[in-house]
Amino acid sequence: MQAFLKGTSISTKPPLTKDRGVAASAGSSGENKKAKPVPWVEKYRPKCVDEVAFQEEVVAVLKKSLEGADLPNLLFYGPPGTGKTSTILAAARELFGPELFRLRVLELNASDERGIQVVREKVKNFAQLTVSGSRSDGKPCPPFKIVILDEADSMTSAAQAALRRTMEKESKTTRFCLICNYVSRIIEPLTSRCSKFRFKPLSDKIQQQRLLDIAKKENVKISDEVIPAEKIDGVFAACQSGSFDKLEAVVKDLIDEGHAATQLVNQLHDVVVENNLSDKQKSIITEKLAEVDKCLADGADEHLQLISLCATVMQQLSQNC
Repeated sequence: MQAFLKGTSISTKPPLTKDRGVAASAGSSGENKKAKPVPWVEKYRPKCVDEVAFQEEVVAVLKKSLEGADLPNLLFYGPPGTGKTSTILAAARELFGPELFRLRVLELNASDERGIQVVREKVKNFAQLTVSGSRSDGKPCPPFKIVILDEADSMTSAAQAALRRTMEKESKTTRFCLICNYVSRIIEPLTSRCSKFRFKPLSDKIQQQRLLDIAKKENVKISDEVIPAEKIDGVFAACQSGSFDKLEAVVKDLIDEGHAATQLVNQLHDVVVENNLSDKQKSIITEKLAEVDKCLADGADEHLQLISLCATVMQQLSQNC
């Protein structure tokens, strides 16, 4: 008390002010906070339409539409992995900018229920919202929203019919982008209201170049020969071994590492055709390849289908021993 009345300081340490405390806290949290790892499939997803590979016709038309800050209703169709979803997301980012992108885009993918109830409620409610505002960078912002329906060919006919009515009613405030593998499964009233774009399968050369570019940016040393023949050679070697346990382990590793079963089926087809097998053996294996490809397109389990396919290959290769 005496020290306080005389105006002397009891402690020699400087007081911890609010600003210093906040700065110290921010500094310590910044040091401890680590950047979240981003999967390469997201890290190298096209950020603008110009970055979309091997779809020149689609890109050219979309760029013309983006120049006028407008889009028609769209229907993208083609094989999986050709850039359909990435293209519309890149176009939406260019239209709305990073701030408004999340507010203006509704994306429903394969994991969502797309029955008639969802179309009547979620899609309809989003489509009815009016939008306004401008982009912070001064670029023109279109007065509409975008609804992206991925794998639209899996929607029921009743849901597609309900979507048609919503598309007609909300044409001033909402644009729709339907994405599918099989355009024949989309009802005609929907296809007639959309501009249709077919996405071509990516050539092996384009895929190889893209993988090498990513490897270079990530400082991963890789040779041309290992893209992507190494895994297929491993599968074929397991089939030749005659050991089902070894084959099962190889297939499990492939699935766990995230390799697409449809891509493996396509590559295995090329290996079988070029292999020194009899015509009968090749016909049996290729028939099984077609069966597995159909099952995968219908949503069958990838692990079981690859096991079944490789077992057929092993059975045919064992006849050469």
